[in-house]
Amino acid sequence: MPEAPARGTVLGFDFGLARIGVAVGEFETRRASALTTLTVEANTERFAAIARLIDEWRPVQLVVGLPLSVEGNPQEHTPRCRRFGNQLHGRFGLPVTMVDERFSSAEAERLLADAGHHRWTDRKPVLDAVAAQIILQHYLDSSTHAPTA
Repeated sequence: MPEAPARGTVLGFDFGLARIGVAVGEFETRRASALTTLTVEANTERFAAIARLIDEWRPVQLVVGLPLSVEGNPQEHTPRCRRFGNQLHGRFGLPVTMVDERFSSAEAERLLADAGHHRWTDRKPVLDAVAAQIILQHYLDSSTHAPTA
């Protein structure tokens, strides 16, 4: 995994065509938290909402979940996620790291069920944000940090 900054905020994304889960984390604490789920589908509004989050949180890096099969092969949505990552980098000039998101949605479902969200209608609004949290947490757990100056 590429070397990550030693300090700063990082935003993580669980990209979907209908919804994008967003999480926030810190390199210093190495902890990620679910932040929000964006439900806008039009690119203009979607990137405007992301711009507002970037303005608010001032991240030093972005992380995007990359859907892969159990065997590690690209899936139908893999190219779209890569494109989304490239668009984030191009629009905001921040480094973007793609992270294997295998089983993140299943893990998010389990965590939410364990927390008492047994009905799908209770889980749906936060599922993608929790999946983004899991993706970002995996990245923070596995990243190496640049030495502090």
